[in-house]
Amino acid sequence: MRDFAVSDDPAVQRQLDRLGALSLPAGRFGLETITELLRRLGDPQLHLPPVFHVAGTNGKGSTCAFLRAMLEAEGLTVHAATKPHLVRYNERIRVAGKLISDAMLADLLAEVLDIGSDLEPTFFEVTAAAGFLAFARVPADACILEVGLGGRLDATNVLVAPAACGLASLGIDHEAFLLRPEAGTPDDPLARIAFEKASIARAGSPLVTQAYPPVAAEEVARTAAHAGARLVVRGQGWSAEVAGDAIAYRDALGALTLPLPTLPGAHQADNAGLAVAMLRHQQAVQVSPAAMAQGIRAARWPARLQLLGEGPLTAQAPGRQVWLDGGHNPDAGTAIARFFAGRGGNDDRHRPLHLVIGMLANKDPGALLKPLSGRLASVSVVPAPGHDAHAPEDFAAHTPLPVRSFATVPEALAALPPEGDVLIAGSLYLAGEVLRLNREFPD
Repeated sequence: MRDFAVSDDPAVQRQLDRLGALSLPAGRFGLETITELLRRLGDPQLHLPPVFHVAGTNGKGSTCAFLRAMLEAEGLTVHAATKPHLVRYNERIRVAGKLISDAMLADLLAEVLDIGSDLEPTFFEVTAAAGFLAFARVPADACILEVGLGGRLDATNVLVAPAACGLASLGIDHEAFLLRPEAGTPDDPLARIAFEKASIARAGSPLVTQAYPPVAAEEVARTAAHAGARLVVRGQGWSAEVAGDAIAYRDALGALTLPLPTLPGAHQADNAGLAVAMLRHQQAVQVSPAAMAQGIRAARWPARLQLLGEGPLTAQAPGRQVWLDGGHNPDAGTAIARFFAGRGGNDDRHRPLHLVIGMLANKDPGALLKPLSGRLASVSVVPAPGHDAHAPEDFAAHTPLPVRSFATVPEALAALPPEGDVLIAGSLYLAGEVLRLNREFPD
């Protein structure tokens, strides 16, 4: 499965094979295993530079990208652990500004797997522990951790006093895990999601959030209060509004005029605003407004409304723009639809758009098709590499268009009608395969 990836380095591949053999013991949920694993490793999570911990349904990865770009624009050295990887496992661990080397990765994975073999750790627990080890052993000025799934039971949720915690947008996703019945948790689905993700809050640390519907906002506030965290909510503790070609940001420290992100999509201004608010509401590191502005312009995040460049794959669709997005839930679908509805001039908005979609079988097949209804000229279905995926008939119920099936993305592109641009979307696993095929490797 592509979760575990492959490597050209034999030493790394040996450890990835060991990772691939791990599975989640039936019914085991909790932080006991990662806590014991880290104890055996000397508790590296207690020896990190100032940490920025980010959770959310959509936007947490982009928020991390903005944080890293802003901190680096200030001249600071930054560690970052993000997920998932798209092409290479190394993408998950960035050490002092650079993707972890194969040699360091192989050694760290072997160390963690050897010392914790009797604990039956999961892929995610081993990955988190390896990242903590790397970040504790190599000096840096700051560290960014992206939550993988949820927050309360995520393997990264072992921190004591992060510099700041951030909560991006909230929506329904990963229902089998995040909404599984459990005594003492909220009954309302969105409140439950808010509880799970806001549970990264820590006593004395700011929890900086976006604005949410009342049922979610109330649960975030309860969870933050229970943890003893200082809650900083958009619309109360900070605001960020798009005004022409700039972001008008304001909080108790004053007002800033910041540039719009280079990353496509109106929602990226929201993510940039959250990153700015996280930096402004902590005291561990200092970042100037000029560095924030530079970081907003410089931030890059692959497979999020990414316009693909020239390569072997896009050569199958000459003369077209080929866009790539890993979004797979309704909130992501809404953001994608908003982007294509608003980009360019009137002619561009009416240019045909062809969707090439591959989506895991446990996702909502209408998540993208419903928001894009009326905008699409064709729908082509491809597999989600290495995973059970929706069949064409699953999508057909959500669109009046004929739905065609292809074995590969190149075949789907080659069969498109002659006019119009292309959106390849529905899965980050598919996105990774597309980047590999087009030889656009995240760095």
